[in-house]
Amino acid sequence: MNSTLSLNLPADLLQSARMTLDEVRVELAIALFRGERLSMGRAAELAGLPVGDFQGCLAARRIGPHYDADDALQDAATLAKLRSSS
Repeated sequence: MNSTLSLNLPADLLQSARMTLDEVRVELAIALFRGERLSMGRAAELAGLPVGDFQGCLAARRIGPHYDADDALQDAATLAKLRSSS
């Protein structure tokens, strides 16, 4: 089941911040991604951007992907499996 949530922001708040609603969505997505609350794909979805464009926003702020030692080991195992099956 998929539901939505509406957030009402006063127009003067956006004007004070000198931001559009789309910019607020991107900022929220970046903050949630940076805090490891959302994956890259879900954060891009929240931002309303393709993943590649969202990655560009992160790169411009020098925010790297969440990638730890377990991810690296998993990737290495997958690559080894692919090599052995070819």
